[in-house]
Amino acid sequence: MAKTVVEQRQRALNVHETSGERNPGCPLDLGWVAAVRVNRSAVERRVATLPGRRTVKQQWQAAWLLRAITCIDLTTLAGDDTPGTVRRLCAKARQPVRSDLLEALGARQLPIQVAAVCVYHALVPVAVEALRGSAIPVAAVSTGFPAGLNPFELRLREIEASVAAGAREIDIVITRQHVLTGNWRALYEEVQAFREACGPAHMKAILATGELGTLANVMKASLVCMMAGADFIKTSTGKEAVNATLPVGLVMARAIRDYYTRTGQRVGLKPAGGIKSAKQALDWLILIKEELGDAWLRPELFRFGASALLGDIERQLEHHVTGQYSAAFRHPLG
Repeated sequence: MAKTVVEQRQRALNVHETSGERNPGCPLDLGWVAAVRVNRSAVERRVATLPGRRTVKQQWQAAWLLRAITCIDLTTLAGDDTPGTVRRLCAKARQPVRSDLLEALGARQLPIQVAAVCVYHALVPVAVEALRGSAIPVAAVSTGFPAGLNPFELRLREIEASVAAGAREIDIVITRQHVLTGNWRALYEEVQAFREACGPAHMKAILATGELGTLANVMKASLVCMMAGADFIKTSTGKEAVNATLPVGLVMARAIRDYYTRTGQRVGLKPAGGIKSAKQALDWLILIKEELGDAWLRPELFRFGASALLGDIERQLEHHVTGQYSAAFRHPLG
C-alpha cells in the first residue's frame, strides 16, 4: 500500500515542470473582452458531472491528497492574529502532516510542505523569520484587502512595503466597480500598476467573484487581469458572502486556457474561501486536471487559499492508514 502511494506521488512530481516565468501580460484587447459569452446552465451541468465522472479511492486518493497539501496557501487573516498565531501556522507549514502518518504511507522522503503562508502585511516579518531556512514563501494580502477601496497611492505603497518586508507573493484585490460598470481599461491600468509595484514578487489578482454579478463578468475580469500581467487569478478574499464555487472555477479555468492558447503564457488559479474538506479539494483537483491538464496540478500554477482544509486532509490520511477517523484535535494547525 505504502509503496503505491509513493509511486503515485512521485509520478505526479514527474509532471513537466513549469518554467516559473512571470506572465508578462499583453495589450488590452477590448474586442476579446466584448466577445465573451457564458452559458450559466451549461456551466452548472458541467460541474455537476465532476463528482461522478472521475473518483479516486484508496492509495490513489492518498496520493492526490498529498498533492493537495503541497498546493495550499496556509492562511490566517483574522482580526485577532498575533505573532504567536503566525509562528504556530508556519511550524505547521513546515510539517503539515504528522511524521507517523508519513511513515505509514511510505512518504517520509517526499517533500511534503505547503505552497506558501498567507498573512496580513503587519505580520509578514514574523512569518518570514519563522520560515527562514525553508523554501516556503510568504504571501501578503494587499491593496486594502478585502474591499480594495483605499486611496490608490496607499494601495501601491502597501504592496511595496510588503515586498520590502520579505513577501515573495502579493494577493491584490481589484476594484469591483470597474467590472460592474464595464470600465475594462481602468481595471487593466489598475492591475498593471499593481503588477509594477510588486517588482519581483508574484502577483495574484483577487476577483471577489461573489460580488461581480454574472459569470460573464467573471470571465471578462479574468481575461483583463491576465492581460495586465497577473501571475494568478484568485476567486475570492474569503470575506464575501459567496466565495469559491466550482461554476466560477470552471469559468476562470477556461479563461486561463483561452489566454494560454492565444499568448502561450500559463497563468495560475487560486480558489479561496469555503474550501474546508478533502472531498472539496479533490473536486477542484479533478476540475483542473480535466480543464487545464497535469501541468497545472502543481503549486506553481494552482493553489488553495485555506486553513481548515489541511486539518481535514490529515484526518483523511489517518483514516487511510488506520481505517478510523480521528478527532480534529489530533491534527492542530499549530
